[in-house]
Amino acid sequence: MPSTPRASLIGSASCTVVVCRGCCCGDARKHPGTDHVWQLDLLRAGAAEHGFQVRTTDCLGPCDQANVIVVRPSAAGRRAGGRAAWIGFVMDDEGTEEVVQWAAAGGPGVVEPPLTLELQFIEPPREARVRSRRRR
Repeated sequence: MPSTPRASLIGSASCTVVVCRGCCCGDARKHPGTDHVWQLDLLRAGAAEHGFQVRTTDCLGPCDQANVIVVRPSAAGRRAGGRAAWIGFVMDDEGTEEVVQWAAAGGPGVVEPPLTLELQFIEPPREARVRSRRRR
């Protein structure tokens, strides 16, 4: 049986999608054209179907690039050199669905992100970069 990115994940933890829901991300007053509850529902439905994890947090930091989502690699992805991908401006169903599909396929280190999603990658705040370097 040929090896696929999906098959290589068997026996290892899935990637994790962290969704900011702090002061700017997830705020209907600041982003009235985005259905923030629906976005989280889409991510959770994708996680239930494909086996990755979804977590929410109060604030990831780069508020001027809301809505921010971080896709953290699985153990297999980290072993392959994958690092957390910070994605900004995820405001519509298409962007959210790209996050779901990438996480479902294995995420960072396992498969390349869709190009349109990669164009939304942002720099993590300094604190996150320092924590990441300490773990290596």
